[in-house]
Amino acid sequence: MAFTLEVITSFSQPTIKNYLISTIRSFEMKAVVHQQKNKIICAFNSGDEKLQECLEEIASTLPASSFMSSSQYYDMEGEPEEIPDFTVEYPVALGLCPSCQKEMFDPSSKRYYYPFTQCTHCGGQYAFFEHYPYKRENTVFSYLKPCPTCEDESKQLGRREKQVLNSCHTCGIPVKLIHKDKERYANDAGSFRTLFEVAAKALRDGKTLLVKTTMGYRRFYRSQKLEEGSVLMLVNAMKITEFCSLINDEFNALLSIERPILHVALKDETLRSTFGTSIDVKYPDEGFSILLAKELTLLGVDFIAYEALERAAEADFVMEFDLELNHQSDMHLFINKDIKFITSGERVSFPSRLPYGRDTLSIAHGLVGIKDAKGMLFDQMGRFTSASTTKVNQLETETPSVESGNFHTMAPDEASFMSVIAEHNKFGTKVVGAYFEGEPSFLYYDGKKVIRVVPPKHFSPIGLIDALKTLREGSDRLISNVEKHHPELYALLLRIEKSDVNLFDATAILLGLEEESFSGVMKEALKFIGKGGLQIDTKVEDNRFNHFAFLSSIISYRLAGVDSVYLSYSIFESFGDYFSELLNEIKGKTKANDIVLCGSYFAGQSLFSRLQRNLKASAVLMNMSYPIGKENCVVGGVFL
Repeated sequence: MAFTLEVITSFSQPTIKNYLISTIRSFEMKAVVHQQKNKIICAFNSGDEKLQECLEEIASTLPASSFMSSSQYYDMEGEPEEIPDFTVEYPVALGLCPSCQKEMFDPSSKRYYYPFTQCTHCGGQYAFFEHYPYKRENTVFSYLKPCPTCEDESKQLGRREKQVLNSCHTCGIPVKLIHKDKERYANDAGSFRTLFEVAAKALRDGKTLLVKTTMGYRRFYRSQKLEEGSVLMLVNAMKITEFCSLINDEFNALLSIERPILHVALKDETLRSTFGTSIDVKYPDEGFSILLAKELTLLGVDFIAYEALERAAEADFVMEFDLELNHQSDMHLFINKDIKFITSGERVSFPSRLPYGRDTLSIAHGLVGIKDAKGMLFDQMGRFTSASTTKVNQLETETPSVESGNFHTMAPDEASFMSVIAEHNKFGTKVVGAYFEGEPSFLYYDGKKVIRVVPPKHFSPIGLIDALKTLREGSDRLISNVEKHHPELYALLLRIEKSDVNLFDATAILLGLEEESFSGVMKEALKFIGKGGLQIDTKVEDNRFNHFAFLSSIISYRLAGVDSVYLSYSIFESFGDYFSELLNEIKGKTKANDIVLCGSYFAGQSLFSRLQRNLKASAVLMNMSYPIGKENCVVGGVFL
């Protein structure tokens, strides 16, 4: 008989599976470990004398994942015949596992306060990766010879078996802290701890700190206001629920091995008065950030702001080392009750594999999909030295990256839509879907090809005022009233008309929001605590969304004195009704089985909750292991 452990996970990356295998191998136990679509199955010999000890080790050291929901065990027929094995095909970019964090804070460890601490299955490996195949000689670590101890670790059974970037204080990377004309170097445990103590004190005292981390550059600062694109790093785990209003899944996600960025509601009144009612937050993920967080906590600092940068920037203090880094955009995770999905970002989702594909080179947003003997491999284009293919698909909005006699362009909405069909392996079935990232569009997959049922309609602010005047009978009087009696609102219309803005930029301007973007409207909607919104006009004209009817409706409500919070909430509720009504209509006409939602704009609590309510009778599919935003285009592009 085989004792079987089943871990339920919706994520296709092999990280957790490989960690399980490493643990089993460290006990030299026979087992079968297999990853399926929604679970990982581990079968052991039920009579193995080491079984209990191995299971206890798994329970105490297996990293928590945002995508693991539960586990169960049972007996099944058969017995495993050999010790399982794993391969390391590409680097990860994850938070540190519990064992590596423990090691980094153990004074007796050779990695005490060593910020490059990681094992085969965790840490910021991707930043040091140059090109395939993933071997040490193809990384910037090729210049560093591992010490005998580190070399032996990578050959021995355990969590560092097959570790490409293994290092410690003995063979590792020196780091320097620069302030004006002074430099402080760290190359052992004592000097590293002092380095982080000095850096933390500088932040406490209001200085800015640029750190070259294993996830790329981060500029840390204390401020009464977050700069655009910045994130609040919560460095004290004991204070997270005091500062933020979180459900259990959000709290667990923040501390998971993925260490995502979450947009959450703030609970602490001081923070709300400083940063607003909701904010992007993150818990420290890699070595530099974790060690800095530890020292900040000791100084009584419980949070710090940072912005991720692709390259170095000016700061009062600079912490760096002499190795080049690759940049990946960070992972943003959306959670609504029991639903979670990745909104945007390359980290965690890429590099990745699909076990099936076509001989098509897909190119989108700096990412590429390449066919090989194992299926499709997706990663940044710069990580590949060459590729052969019979066909090339690239986004129509991009300058061609390669020359090919069979070169084709693809639309973002069609590629995004197709990525969901590919992930769920819905080829040959009928599927309808909506894409919402910029302009809404509606699509239909007939089992062979994608058809735009309602194409996106580009919003242009040119001639906005005249378009509003001629929208329908009486519209001219509305705009005349605005011009005569509400000059401040009319000035906003003139400003929009003369600016290069999209629909939600224009909406935010009309609402008088400080953050003039889709994100600004979404954050404003989160402030609403009532029930039920107003009906915003989303009239369809020639099977397309009518921008001017939408903006005219907002103007009318502004004249009636409706506040920006209620209006913002109503906008997303109305969009939810618009999408669900049209999707159900198209689904009925086409006899489709499933509905797809794709595009990062669906990651708004008000909109998504409305869609969940309206589409509860339908099977709704979204990306599972890839972002619903632009990064998924490279996956769908393979199949167009």
